[in-house]
Amino acid sequence: MNSADSMMFCQLGSTAAPDATALGAKAAQLCSLAALSLAVPPGFALPVSACRGLGEGVKPELAARIDEAIAQLEAATGRKLGDAEKPLLLAVRPSVPAGVPNAVEAVLNIGLNDVTAEALARDSNDVRFAQECYRRFIQNYAHTVLGDDPAAFEDVLALYKEERGYVSDAELRGSDAREIALRFKAQFESNNGEAFQEDVRQQLFTTLAAMARVWNAPRAKTQRKIHGAPEDAGLALIIQVMVFGNAGDHSGVGRAWSRHPQTGIAAMAGEFLPQAQGPDLAARLRPILPLHNGGSDSLQALMPATYSALEQGVAALEARLRDAVEVEFTVEHDRLWFLSARPGKRSTVASLQIVTDFVKSGAMSEEEALLRIDPLSLDQLLHSTIDPDAKRTVVASGLPASPGAVSGAIIFDAEEARALAADGVRVILVRPETLPEDIRGLHAAEGVLTTRGGMTSHAAVIARGMGKPCVSGASALRIDAKLGTLSAPGVTLKRGDIITLDGATGQVLKGTVDIRQPELSGNFATLLTWADRHRRMMVRANAETVQDARMARDFGAEGIGLCRTEHMFFEGERLVAIREMILADRERDRRDALAKALPMLRADFAALFEIMAGLPVTLRLLDPPLHEFLPEDVGDIEALARVLNADAVLLRRRIMDLREQNPMLGHRGVRLLLSYPEIVDMQARAVFEAVADVARKTGRPPIPEIMVPLVVSRAELDLVRARIDAAASDVQRETGLAFTYLVGTMIELPRAALKAHDIAQSAEFFSFGTNDLTQTTFGISRDDSARFIGEYASKGIFPADPFVTLDVDGVGELVHLAVERGRKGRADIHLGICGEHGGDPTSIAFCESEGLDYVSCSPFRVPIARLAAAQAYLRLSSQK
Repeated sequence: MNSADSMMFCQLGSTAAPDATALGAKAAQLCSLAALSLAVPPGFALPVSACRGLGEGVKPELAARIDEAIAQLEAATGRKLGDAEKPLLLAVRPSVPAGVPNAVEAVLNIGLNDVTAEALARDSNDVRFAQECYRRFIQNYAHTVLGDDPAAFEDVLALYKEERGYVSDAELRGSDAREIALRFKAQFESNNGEAFQEDVRQQLFTTLAAMARVWNAPRAKTQRKIHGAPEDAGLALIIQVMVFGNAGDHSGVGRAWSRHPQTGIAAMAGEFLPQAQGPDLAARLRPILPLHNGGSDSLQALMPATYSALEQGVAALEARLRDAVEVEFTVEHDRLWFLSARPGKRSTVASLQIVTDFVKSGAMSEEEALLRIDPLSLDQLLHSTIDPDAKRTVVASGLPASPGAVSGAIIFDAEEARALAADGVRVILVRPETLPEDIRGLHAAEGVLTTRGGMTSHAAVIARGMGKPCVSGASALRIDAKLGTLSAPGVTLKRGDIITLDGATGQVLKGTVDIRQPELSGNFATLLTWADRHRRMMVRANAETVQDARMARDFGAEGIGLCRTEHMFFEGERLVAIREMILADRERDRRDALAKALPMLRADFAALFEIMAGLPVTLRLLDPPLHEFLPEDVGDIEALARVLNADAVLLRRRIMDLREQNPMLGHRGVRLLLSYPEIVDMQARAVFEAVADVARKTGRPPIPEIMVPLVVSRAELDLVRARIDAAASDVQRETGLAFTYLVGTMIELPRAALKAHDIAQSAEFFSFGTNDLTQTTFGISRDDSARFIGEYASKGIFPADPFVTLDVDGVGELVHLAVERGRKGRADIHLGICGEHGGDPTSIAFCESEGLDYVSCSPFRVPIARLAAAQAYLRLSSQK
């Protein structure tokens, strides 16, 4: 029958191919089970189309079709709904789309009333069993249909046992079960002001309508929204003949996995609860047995034939689906019934093991295996994580700016963090926001917590590059550095108190929490080898330090796509030199100060060239406004004055003069380089002298890519390029070496994207700086967006945080224009992206669709980007 028709149903034993869109995932999988000749309780499914509007009640036409379907079940089972001799009992279970959270509880034992409960007792020769099912149904129906609190019924049961001196349910006899059912009915009437529904047909219809109402309630819609599922996702309902796991000693309920959920090893695992119905397994009020353990207390020992049938059924299902599976089952008098089947929950380690096994066996291609793995799940292998069973005391929540989990002492000062870390103390740097001068403290700290800033704030970007956990924008927290306190509503923590950061969720936890360390396996390398074989785009890394560069190479980076050269100035003698340059009044003095930094930068560049060993290295010239290199604290200013032999008052005045109202749109990037061309001269010379040094050492000169930031016109680039070319000529003449280099620019302002045709005529490459391009397109400060960006996403204004996932409709349109116009200006122009979006799988897919040559991301994101680039290429290729 056509399951898309609102009046048509899917018989669960049908051989027709199931339509998961119309029936939901559970019903579709039950059809697959039946197709494998596995025992599924007889039943039928009301498709999504039949359930729309069902919350208002079962319409006559639909009621007639349900009656027809139930008549078929009655004929097949020899039982009849409401019959006083052989009653048919039903279960109604929700079937929702794959990946959509289920907010609807199943209702079991429908069809029981005073008459049919006695009939079931006679038919089963077990009064206790029949009356237990009856009281279960009363409680289940009261909760689902009328919204009663289940605890009221649990109190009735507990009071009865207390009256009789019983310790456990196992002591209840048939007479006890009958009395408890009567008390449950009385509780039902007390709660609702009406007697329990004895009409079994109305029991079913009111249950169906109530389940539809629960699905469409605001709470369920909010839950779907939180999980990124459509609010209007459809619900299907499954109506099946009841099978009873509480029917006797050789009965029970369980759950089985075809593979171990944590390791992915091909051996069935699971749990079994004798003499129980489904909710008992979730409640875990009694000891749960394993499926097998070599002893006497397992399903295999108690019911070996049932265990064997389960093992064979699970193996057949895995082979059919070509995926690890999880099944729920009921055993009734030694007979096995399958109640559900779905892809099994698994760790990332298990996911890699599973696809590797399938590819090795020939059951799956490399391409399909690559598409089965969520790129972001690789974070579990690269970073520590909170133990899933650990107790969490959440102090506050912010943005999950950099993954990983770590515990450490609260420290508010970067220098103190550095000093304590040197003594072996594990510290977490806690700041309103971090500044470039905090870089040493950031290196030393185990993790970073800020109360301001977004996903692309300074702290977030630096932490991701270092692979350290970071929670940013935790705006509920208040820092009082003078008192040494960190406060949230209801709690105040002091300097030195231990907190735990969960960079994956953005939670700040009180105290030390159990943490799992990352683990890499051979399957990880295998997967990435496949990814490299099936991708077009190159993957580079954003790196400035030797440590970052080596890490990037270890993770498979194919060069450096962004070296922020300003980060090379933020410590030691080079920081003093850049500060001396900034504060100098004459060009000659500025050049003298920069000359002190040149040898240090030359050594840094040479080290990067050697590590990358012939791979491209993109070096961005100095970008931030000059005030970022200068101290803010009065004590630090006075210390700098002593170092520079300068007047502290005049120095403070000079620092204030350099401050701007909106520095991110002020005197920075190419504007700064045009005002102070000596910076270009020094940096370019350092680059080319490093090229010459490496060429002499290795016999193979590297090919640097020098990038000019914040360009909006060709004229700006031409002026800076002329100085770069002059420096190259000087070094070539002085060393007698010939070498090649590229000059390009970041496209990070809307005007640059619009004028890409002109700019490309002076640029050999474009690198899209999507962090700044996003904030200038939206007019949103990336450092302040955390205060409201979540609200925009929750209200559907933005589909996602545009600083995390590229805004394809707006920012993406500018990228598209720049790509198109840039290629018209220079046919062989090299195109890449170096913003944080370069490590986001959705954004990487967009880059593939635009034909970019590479993406660049933080070192720890390189494996994610390699897999995401392969998936993007495979999906795009399949559409052609």
